[in-house]
Amino acid sequence: MKTTITLAVLGILLLSVPGVLAVNIGTGITPDITTEDFEPMVWMCDNRVVTDDSVEPGRVSGGGQFLKERINNYAFTGEQISWRVLVFDKNGIEKVKDVFGTIGSSQGAGNDIEVNCKLDSIVQREEKINPKCNARVLEEELDSVPENTAAYYTCTLTVETADSMYGEHWITVEAEDLDGLSGTMDENEFWFFNPVIALSIDGDLAFDDVRPGTQSYSSTLLVGNDADAGSGVMMDMFISGTDFYDSASSGAKCPTTNQLALSNFDYFATNGAYSSLTDPRNDVEGYVGIGYGDGFNDPSPFYDANEILQVLKVGPYYTANVLAPGAELALTFRLSLPEPCNGDFDTGSIFFWGEAI
Repeated sequence: MKTTITLAVLGILLLSVPGVLAVNIGTGITPDITTEDFEPMVWMCDNRVVTDDSVEPGRVSGGGQFLKERINNYAFTGEQISWRVLVFDKNGIEKVKDVFGTIGSSQGAGNDIEVNCKLDSIVQREEKINPKCNARVLEEELDSVPENTAAYYTCTLTVETADSMYGEHWITVEAEDLDGLSGTMDENEFWFFNPVIALSIDGDLAFDDVRPGTQSYSSTLLVGNDADAGSGVMMDMFISGTDFYDSASSGAKCPTTNQLALSNFDYFATNGAYSSLTDPRNDVEGYVGIGYGDGFNDPSPFYDANEILQVLKVGPYYTANVLAPGAELALTFRLSLPEPCNGDFDTGSIFFWGEAI
């Protein structure tokens, strides 16, 4: 009887084992997640300016002022080009290693780093993006960005001397992240740095056997802008001179002393559709007198006084007086020789000046 009871109990226990000792079986998988290495994006915003240096002020701009007379892409030592840019990186603005201005022979990334940009501010949560930045990712226009993904920078490139900066160069702003990925501002610019500026004179100024008390006319001279080809340098043209003297001991007298005054010389000038016939300083024949000066703006400023042509004034400049590279003004000189006059006046000068604007 005892054995039968035990077996019955054991039977019950055996039937209950699967429920008591049940096991949950599962398995796992590790996801392979790769975050996009997002290339930094750079957009130019509202402030892009060119400023003058502090060495020699021009007709309009002085040191540190907006160089508003500069209408072509050339710049000289000390002048500055600056941009305000927005840099955006979906991986985080702290992932951006450097923002800099580059200079080189081609557009886009990879040119030589010339200047580092200054961090202005990091875009805060819910801060509106300056619409002038035209910030967009593909077709999506951005008016705001997630926190800590964008920042404003100011980049200022100062033109160095011709020893390190001469000729034509592409310049832009570039951002590089910690992985070495780069993005550039779309608005690449093409500049001619430190162009050589020069004037050309084609012809001679000679008056032979002039009879005292008469007027004599020279052959026509061509005075041109001989700046580097392709530089785009615009030249504002001026003229000045000195009195003339006889270098020999000849007993010169013209008319009262051994000196031929500059006031006896005048000129007629033409440039394209314009000539000194409409210059308000002219005489009835269309000739204009010459002001004194043996240095630019010396002894007094040349502006509104010593221009070769004071015709078609727009702003501070006389349009007919401005020459593009390779352009020329034609000038014919008239000598009104006093009476009495004796001597060969071979010492003294008439100067031509060009100021890059």
